[in-house]
Amino acid sequence: MADAVRRLFGTDGIRGVANRAPMDASTALRLGQAAGRFFNRGAHRHRVVIGKDTRLSGYMLEPALTAGFVGAGMDVVLVGPLPTPAIAMLTRSLRADLGVMISASHNPFEDNGIKLFGPDGLKLSDAEEAEIEDLMAGDLSAQLVVPSRLGRASRLEDAPGRYIEAVKASFPKGLSLAGKRIVVDCAHGAAYKVAPTVLWELGAEVVPVGVSPDGFNINRECGSTAPERLAELVRERRADLGIALDGDADRLVLTDEKGQVVDGDQILALVAQSWAAQGRLRGDAVVATVMSNLGLERFLKAQGLRLLRTKVGDRYVGERMREAGCNLGGEQSGHMILSDFGTTGDGLVAALQVLAVLVEEGRPASQVCRRFTPLPQRLVNVRYAGSSPLEDAGVREAIASAEARLGARGRVLIRPSGTEPVIRVMAEAEEEPLVESTVEELAALIRARAAAGPERVLASQLGEAG
Repeated sequence: MADAVRRLFGTDGIRGVANRAPMDASTALRLGQAAGRFFNRGAHRHRVVIGKDTRLSGYMLEPALTAGFVGAGMDVVLVGPLPTPAIAMLTRSLRADLGVMISASHNPFEDNGIKLFGPDGLKLSDAEEAEIEDLMAGDLSAQLVVPSRLGRASRLEDAPGRYIEAVKASFPKGLSLAGKRIVVDCAHGAAYKVAPTVLWELGAEVVPVGVSPDGFNINRECGSTAPERLAELVRERRADLGIALDGDADRLVLTDEKGQVVDGDQILALVAQSWAAQGRLRGDAVVATVMSNLGLERFLKAQGLRLLRTKVGDRYVGERMREAGCNLGGEQSGHMILSDFGTTGDGLVAALQVLAVLVEEGRPASQVCRRFTPLPQRLVNVRYAGSSPLEDAGVREAIASAEARLGARGRVLIRPSGTEPVIRVMAEAEEEPLVESTVEELAALIRARAAAGPERVLASQLGEAG
């Protein structure tokens, strides 16, 4: 089913506004029934692990999914608020058939999402998601189990401790964080308990923020998408490093001791160089998305390493890593996959790899975490309704013209979001004025075509055909 079309699933599961389709209880119930049916194969007792972040709507979606899975004959293990990578880890550890994370990642509390992991702890493929969607569209009532085969639901009380120990095991033996003062911003999200605990048990003096979730404040002016307060607090407390996670803790952004933000590209460069020196970097390559800065690519090339690019989405990064035999990949936004320690992005594990280098080199983060000078890069999001403005012939011509103008000095990347009706307009080049003018011109044109509506796009297509 390589050509299967997905309607509900985007680049990172299903996502939407809570209590509105598809993020309502009825859809979650059908998803549980369909996914339960899809994975209810073989004679063994079937099991699914369900975790969530701290959004209020998790209390609605969790029982709906549970009912669906139980009705499909699967036992449900509930673990409560835990990071997404913990769910992937527990799915494998408990030999479950399926793992489910209820989270909209870095989005505000009004949104929520559902991510599915297979028994190997990997996110489902496009084809698998399409098959589950087909089941959801059919008659599920005839496929539910008889009363004697209904599943059971139970809670795994020691789930946080299991994840804490797994994360600590990723930190090099013989090293300690003693003497390090670390500010960790958990975004009032899924890592609000486990992240400060991990750092404290490894010896650090921990300054925790974003650890008082109330169901509404997840990612609100905090976490990896809003590191300004973290940077300020790092300077105030004279900390060695600031760690900012997002709502489900699969994303990481750092601030050095001066409060300067360190993005995912710099983290990839740091870990890649460190691992290559130790002979730990497999494939002599790093996997990143089309969004990663050209500066990273040039830095890696100077180290004798390759940058393998893929489309946006940590799921696609993971797939390319497995194809190429790599153990390090990630996104500029902060998703870091370190496959020696887990199957999906893990902000806390990635932070520990950076801290290990800080301890080993004995230099401040402002020196350790700046591995290359990024090329000027700008990203603008253009929202639209109806048909995509990228279908317009004039827009395509403008993009081709911009690409020719930049040539070898930079690049243009125009792509639709996989989770919302937004066109992302990005350019980077060696000259900042060129970047600014390129993005402004393209964004303005796309914005105008979006405002003109579907009729304008259709007219452009007919004109091109004629």
